[in-house]
This record gives sequence, C-alpha cells and structure tokens, in this order.
Amino acid sequence: MQGIRRRLPWILGATVLVTVGVYVWSKTQPDVYEASSSLVTAGSANTGTLGDSLVTASALPQGALQEALQGPIVLGEIIRRVGAVPTIAPEVRRELSRDLQEQLQKRKLTSVELQPRLDPGGNGIYTVTAQAPTPQAAATLTDLSVEALLNWDRGRALSGIERAERGLRAQLVEIDRQLAQGGLPALERQTLVAARASAQRSLAQAGIQAQAATGFLELVAPAVVPLDRVAPKPTRNAVLAGLLTLLLGLGLAALRTVTDRTARSEDDLLTFGLPTLGSIPRLRRRDIVFSGIVRAAREAGLYEAVGFLRVNLLTRIGERPGQCIMVTSTVPGEGKSSLTATLADGLATSGKRVLIIDADMRRGTQQDVWDKYQRDHQWSQLVGVGGARTLQEALLDPSNVQVMQAEPNLHLLPAGPGMHDSLGRLNRADLGGRLAEWGRGYDLILIDSPPLLALADALVLGRHVDHVLLVVEEGKTSLQAVKQSVRRAQGANLDILGFVLNKVTATSESRSYSYDYAPRLRE
Repeated sequence: MQGIRRRLPWILGATVLVTVGVYVWSKTQPDVYEASSSLVTAGSANTGTLGDSLVTASALPQGALQEALQGPIVLGEIIRRVGAVPTIAPEVRRELSRDLQEQLQKRKLTSVELQPRLDPGGNGIYTVTAQAPTPQAAATLTDLSVEALLNWDRGRALSGIERAERGLRAQLVEIDRQLAQGGLPALERQTLVAARASAQRSLAQAGIQAQAATGFLELVAPAVVPLDRVAPKPTRNAVLAGLLTLLLGLGLAALRTVTDRTARSEDDLLTFGLPTLGSIPRLRRRDIVFSGIVRAAREAGLYEAVGFLRVNLLTRIGERPGQCIMVTSTVPGEGKSSLTATLADGLATSGKRVLIIDADMRRGTQQDVWDKYQRDHQWSQLVGVGGARTLQEALLDPSNVQVMQAEPNLHLLPAGPGMHDSLGRLNRADLGGRLAEWGRGYDLILIDSPPLLALADALVLGRHVDHVLLVVEEGKTSLQAVKQSVRRAQGANLDILGFVLNKVTATSESRSYSYDYAPRLRE
C-alpha cells in the first residue's frame, strides 16, 4: 500500500490523461448506425422429384451461410445493389461500396455480420446486422444483405430444376431428330411420339416447379431504421479506458513495489540492526542551483530534519570534544557531501565548533558547496605557520595547515584537485595523529569520505575515526548495496552509528510530520 500511495499521483495523472484523450479521440470518430433483420429456417427440406408440386432447398450445414455471405456471389450482389440504391446519398453509397469491396478482397466482412441461433438439428434463427454511417444506409444495407442471402438460398433449389430442364430439352431434341428420319416402323414411331409427349409434360411441370421453388430460409422481420448511433460512445469509452488505466497502473505499482529492493523507508533498514538517525527531505534542484545547498536547506524546511539528526547524533556520541565522524555512502551520488555540509551548518548554528575535512581526494566537492554559499572566504591557521590549504598538501606537510572559514564556528579543509593515487597518500600518512592534532579546539570533525563500495579510501579513513555515518538515498540505494557496505565496514572494525535516509520524497511514510509544523505568527 505504501508503494501504491507513493505512485498514486502518477497513476491518477495517467488515468486522467488517458480518459481525456480517449474522450476527445472518440468525439472525432465518424458516426456508426446499426440495423438488424432476422431469417428463420423453413423446416424439413423437400428436394423431391419433378412430380412434386413444391421444391425446397436442402438444409444448410453449420457455417455455410456465413461463408456464402462473405463470398463473391452474395457479397458481389450486395455491392452492385448498394451502388444503385436511390435512398442513400451518393457519397455514402461510394463509401459503402468501397468498404465492402475491400472486405471482399480481404475475405474479412465487418460491415455485415451474421449471428446464428440454431438447435442441434440446424433449425433456428439467423440475425443479419449491418453498420453504416447513416440510419437509412444501415437499414438499407441490412435489407439488401437479407435479399441477397434469400436469392442465393432460392438459387440452390432452382439449380436442380434447371439441370432437369436441360436434360428434358436434350431429350426432346434427340426424339425430334429420330422422328425426322424416314422409314421408321409404325410401332417405333408411336413410341417416340409418346415419349416426346411425356418429355413435354415433364418440361412444363419443371417450369411450374421453378416458379414455386423456395429456399431453406424465410424472412421474419425486415430492418427498421435505427434512431440512435451505436458508435462512437465517448463517455463509455473514456470511462472504460480510465478504469483500465487505473487498474493497470495499480497493478504495475504493486508489482514494482513487490520487486523493488531499494531502501524506501526506515523499516527497510531495520533488518541490518542499526538505527536510522534521520530522514532528510529531497530539495528542489532549482533551489540548489540558485541558492546553493546550505542556503536552500535553511529555506526549504530541512532545518527541522537536520535538527532531528543533530540531536540523535549528539545523543549517541556524547559530549566529548574532538570526536571524529566519517560521513560516507554506498555508491556515488547519494548526497553524502551535501549532508555533511548541512549537518555541519546545523551543528555550527547550535554553537558547536566544527571542522569539515573533505577526504574525497578524487572528487572533492566541499569547496564548491561552500563557494556557492559565499564566495569570499577567510583562511585561519589550523596548525603551524602558513602552509597547506588542501588535504592533499596537508598530508605532505601536516604541521603547517590553514583552513577556510565557511561561517562562524565552521572551518573547512578542502580536498584539492582530483588525484588518482589517493589511497597511497592516505596509507603513507599518520592519519590518527594528524586528525587528533587538527581536531584540537573543535567539538566535532566531520570527514567527507569516498563511498564504501567505490574506493578503499573509506576503509582506511574509518580506522582512524570515532564513528561512521552511512548515507542511504531513498528509492535508489539497493538493499544489497547497503548490506555489502555494512559488511565491509564491520569487517574493518568500523563503528557505524547508523543510517541517514537522504533525499526522501514528500509523499514518503518516513517523512516526519514536523517538517510542516511552521510557527504561528501573531497578528
């Protein structure tokens, strides 16, 4: 549920967008009207002999009528008659003829549908439904389709009679040819005359039966001109599309939450047996660009969040001055440098004397952070006279070091330009002695170190500090990365105070309600 609530604004936004889009799209679609007619089977078939007074077409096997409807005989007749019917506007006739011709070529009829409702014996009702751009065209197309099917069905009954008529005519021609020959015996001639008379009677009877021949199907109800269109239905389509999008979004959000193995809340970090000392909200990038991270943190409500972190931190480490805390993360980009700066600013504001040492000598950023806050800085003597103004230089000449005054009670020793052999320089230096010497006169020393999983520098630095603070970015840092970082730190005997959940979104459950608890102004 937390994962769904976190993604709910996006889901609702997508639902509204799809709903409006489908509604607008449906409004632009052409109108479609639908009419229907019914055919019923005529009962048992009578294909009898020429002596019968009525000839009926044989029963239709399953699916035969559908095949006939989309075949060239029936559908071709429909196309020809549609092009000549006067009750439909010319442009509608042309559109219907074009569509039906295309459907005939593709053998996929969609403008006219046939729905059978038959019993096991093949008897029942066939419903013919046709769609067209106008009500009159829909009714006309339905009637034409029914007439074409009835004509085809009656033609099946006539085909047998027509074959019999052709046979009788051929028989008469042969009898006349024999009678035209002279010298026939009287008896044979009388026999041929009698046969000719019988064939003429049969041919006359076939003509009568041809007039009375009927198909297997009968019309039940002709088509009625519809009043309302069947498509498009913008409201229905929009509602269905919106519901489908909402359900799909909720399902994807639930699936994403189940498969998400990143740190999303303080509860996710409890499995590592370490406390979460603070949850720091995410700042808007625009505020950082224009104001800098320190000033933006003061103005955007991070003061309370950093205040909770500061209280929890001081509670756990006690009041002993000169303690050294290393701030690190699992991988780059999780905000450890920004957190170091804002935490130092909060400690300095509360009256603590703080020294920041930027120990990330490959990608040092503390100088840029404080230059954005204030360009003109003063330098104070840390130890000795003059000397180094970066950590790289200070490790070579540790007895003469100057630090930058970032603000009252807060000094910074920048990392210096990026270097590749940072680990070698750290190993060659007496870090424990240097940190103890440089930390005199300060309540806390905050060391901004490289990430634990990126470089081994953090493990070397961690052996010479009092405590380690591990920064975890909400929704980005994987729990597996946190597990590996904790394992490495504990393997090197580092004292991990706990986690700081950084860049927490405004909708996260881990956000403290006190962030929005602003003071009430007197009128």
